[in-house]
Amino acid sequence: MLLFIEQCLNGLQLGLLLFLLAAGLTLIFGIMDLVNLAHGSFYMLGAYFAATFAVMTDSFVLAALLAMLATLVVGMAVEVIAMRRLYGRDHLDHVLATFGLILFFNEFVRLAWGPEGRNIPLPSWLNTSIELLPGVPYSAYRLSIIVVALAVAFLLYLIVMRTRLGMLIRAGASNREMIGALGVNIKLLYTLIFGVGAALAGLAGLMQGAILTAQIGMGENILILAFVVIIIGGIGSIRGAFIASIMVGLIDTVGRSYLPEFFKLALSNEAAATAGPAMSSMLIYLLMALVLVVRPEGLFPAGGR
Repeated sequence: MLLFIEQCLNGLQLGLLLFLLAAGLTLIFGIMDLVNLAHGSFYMLGAYFAATFAVMTDSFVLAALLAMLATLVVGMAVEVIAMRRLYGRDHLDHVLATFGLILFFNEFVRLAWGPEGRNIPLPSWLNTSIELLPGVPYSAYRLSIIVVALAVAFLLYLIVMRTRLGMLIRAGASNREMIGALGVNIKLLYTLIFGVGAALAGLAGLMQGAILTAQIGMGENILILAFVVIIIGGIGSIRGAFIASIMVGLIDTVGRSYLPEFFKLALSNEAAATAGPAMSSMLIYLLMALVLVVRPEGLFPAGGR
């Protein structure tokens, strides 16, 4: 039972990291109609920026804030320099151009930081455990990820649902042409949305980088899960991204913990250890397929954020 609680918390933490990555991606896809394969590169840059700023400032919190700001600036620059030339083009052009950006950023990181990974040092008050329940210790840092991601999700909800900017974002997700016809500075809105999406991806990357390590290409595998999340939740929907992220995180983490034990009833230990994680990943895609059959626009289409 204690192990189950811990794995559920780990699944929640993974899901919330996915939400930070998927929230910006779903807004970019839903409002700008842009397939951005390079979104995972901002996830990677956030981790590398944080590793550098942590050494410079000797403060994890300040390094995280500076890394988000740096990723925001890079994202806005990329939108102005490269992405604006892709609006209105075919999605295949988006895929080819943003795949080129992945190669560019991977080589840029290799030149700037070298081929080796970078560690993000944690302060002592995060590098400890907290007893949530009697006999249930949990990593203080992983718990802080959950708290920060929930706070960001709540802030995004307030911005999207309670502000004029949020009204424009919702309108843009439903009808891009109309908000342009009403005199809204669509270029500025796109730049801001792209930059905020990049900053959220950078935040996810730096928090994950402190658990594992910052390394070249780290955003490419998790980007696949982020696309699955926005398909399940509904393109352009923040609420959908949040709920789908939690579902995917729990399925992946709990499945990897318990499915190998289940398969050991019929398979050898080695085969069960291989089949369990594979089946856990398959369950995520089966969920996506089921949602597409029942609700092709996702659980929460853009009209009902």
